[in-house]
Amino acid sequence: MPGFERFGDLEREQLQDVLNNGVLMRYGFDGMRNGHWKAKALEEELKTNLESKYVQLVSNGTSAVSVALASAGVGAGDEVIMPTFTFVASFEAILLLGAIPILVDIDETLGLDVKAVEAAITSKTKAVMVVQMCGSMANMNGLSQVCNKHNLLLVEDACQAIGGRYNNKPLGSIGDLGCFSFDFVKTVTCGEGGAIITNNKEYYINADGFSDHGHDHIGSDRGAESHPFLGYNFRISELHAAVGLAQIKRLPEFLAIQKKNYTILRNALSEIPEVTFRTVPKGGQESYSFLNFYLPDLETARTTMDAFKDNGVDVCWNYYDNNWHYVRKWTHLKEAKSLFPLSKDIKDALSVLSEKTFTQSDHYIGRNISCLIKLSWTEDEVRDRANKMKEAILKSL
Repeated sequence: MPGFERFGDLEREQLQDVLNNGVLMRYGFDGMRNGHWKAKALEEELKTNLESKYVQLVSNGTSAVSVALASAGVGAGDEVIMPTFTFVASFEAILLLGAIPILVDIDETLGLDVKAVEAAITSKTKAVMVVQMCGSMANMNGLSQVCNKHNLLLVEDACQAIGGRYNNKPLGSIGDLGCFSFDFVKTVTCGEGGAIITNNKEYYINADGFSDHGHDHIGSDRGAESHPFLGYNFRISELHAAVGLAQIKRLPEFLAIQKKNYTILRNALSEIPEVTFRTVPKGGQESYSFLNFYLPDLETARTTMDAFKDNGVDVCWNYYDNNWHYVRKWTHLKEAKSLFPLSKDIKDALSVLSEKTFTQSDHYIGRNISCLIKLSWTEDEVRDRANKMKEAILKSL
């Protein structure tokens, strides 16, 4: 991770094919494109890779979450339970629909805590959005049971976890809908892009129309298509899809490199008794895009991060003070700093959030260090990195 580290001839060939053909839009212009449909071809590849009946490409991972929720009827006043540890896009995608993000604690998996989810359910709860952060997963069996018990939608944000599996199913395919990002720093990149996967035909038809101004995409004349419902513009372009089409064919190659580099680093850090690793639920297999480990306390984690910098160890983060990925620093959310008026329900919910503490989440995030696994490292570079990380951690303990 990320796939841009491995751009090559296949990506260039796919892009040049679009430019030679001349049609950059994914819909219409049937007579001009001479059978060239990059977005459709990528959707077919994703169906196979992600073992799902339906795939809808969109412009990015954030829009994938909004479109997924909208396609299942989530909107104004509905509550969507989400984790305290994620990317800001999670609550942005919920707020875009006029729905209410309800943040709850994570556990040792770095994913949603099942007990915290159940405690947060109210009569307004419509969906639970689990975020498979940093290439691994939450307790999916427990979350599925809670959602089934309360008749709630389970939406799986697997934007950072393509290639991961749980009980022999791809991450993203376990919930009612799964969401993926193909932005510039993902394992598979389109530059910008995203996808929704589902086995529910109604949700797919809704996503297909909602992401393209409500078009029903029936027939071969775009100008004559009907609009059964309101929609918006979340389309991907053929240029972006072309890059993704090349990259998805290389996913097994990328995953193998990630696993090799991850394993070298993990084996080295395993020699330090004070280092423990995030819990991967039984039956789970990470995508190996990140190595996440715990240190004894926040102070040690902070000292270790300083030592990493001194030792030239990059692309590692302690998210406790991060304003992109953890609730503590999401001031703009807590203070409802919106350019447009928010509903009373949303403002009331955010007002509660501004006063709420998440001691359980702090316990895990404060002690955690998350390290990106690069595809471009040589084996010698990985082993050198492992030694530098060990040295920095031992110095900090």
